[in-house]
Amino acid sequence: MRINEGMNVPIEIKSEWIESFKNVFSLCEIKKSEKVIILSECSSRRGNIEIAKIALGLLSIDYTLIELKSKMNEGPLKVSTGASNVLNGRDFTVNVLCETDVIIDLTYEGLMHSEATGKILRSGTRIMNISNESPEILCRLSPKIEMKEKVKNSLKSFRSSKNMTIKSEVGTDLTINIKRSPVVGVWGWTNKPGTLAHWPGGLVACFPGRKTANGTIVFSPGDINLTFKKYFESEVKCIIKDDFITEVHGNSLDAKLMRQYLESFKDINNYAISHVGWGLNSDARYEAISMYEKSQINGTELRVLEGNFLFSTGANEFANRFTEGHFDLPMMDCLIELDGAVIVQDGKVFC
Repeated sequence: MRINEGMNVPIEIKSEWIESFKNVFSLCEIKKSEKVIILSECSSRRGNIEIAKIALGLLSIDYTLIELKSKMNEGPLKVSTGASNVLNGRDFTVNVLCETDVIIDLTYEGLMHSEATGKILRSGTRIMNISNESPEILCRLSPKIEMKEKVKNSLKSFRSSKNMTIKSEVGTDLTINIKRSPVVGVWGWTNKPGTLAHWPGGLVACFPGRKTANGTIVFSPGDINLTFKKYFESEVKCIIKDDFITEVHGNSLDAKLMRQYLESFKDINNYAISHVGWGLNSDARYEAISMYEKSQINGTELRVLEGNFLFSTGANEFANRFTEGHFDLPMMDCLIELDGAVIVQDGKVFC
């Protein structure tokens, strides 16, 4: 089967892509009796919609397709925000989603930090977010059963700890009180009502509460700016006070771009920490964003890269902060400790 994917370029749907989607839906344990909605929007990747439809059909699972008109972002540039706005102001659609059992989330940004997500999950609906990536990338990172145990081991360490520290040889020194911070883990599928998972999976993260994070973050060449879909080429130093970036130091283009982007939203929540954690997926490739054009990739693979420290700014629904300004910033070569115990060092995970 051939379809048009962006720019009217025809692509052929490969059997291995379909098998990967079937694998995810099978792991989600979707029952034939359950109500299933494929949620997409005009800007969603067409190929993934078609593959999802085929895979569900082969599993004899009925579904309803809801495709919404994409909304413009409130920010100055239409780039990745990490928080879909497609459900904003669409109360009728949200209520419909609350009455279903499973949402196959194919929205452009994903519902992870959407303002409507909390209500949907509280209704008992589970959300399976499929990142808006090439099916080739998704297939390469098809979830594996053993990932669940890896994530659970990290979750156990995270949830039993009070303090998290992150350090690096270039000057990162950040301390976060995580005693009451919500902690989440994603292994790539969800079979439990009221939960959300994303594919690619292999990540643990906490959402720091108010006034819990202080210190310094120093990005160095080779760290990754997923919002700009590029690797840092120079050093950028950020001062963190009570969860918010208060200063961005550096004379390089990397620093200038970060400062200007943060300022452009004119929203203080844009400067706040969204979530912090580490990746666990050994199948994720560090060099991935150098292999594709920016329009072809979102870089979600780098969020789950094994051993990275994921530092993110912007929306933090647990702290009741919502904004369209967002940075996902995987950092390499960081030392992560929980209550003094080494958890990640030199790209290796010890839990």
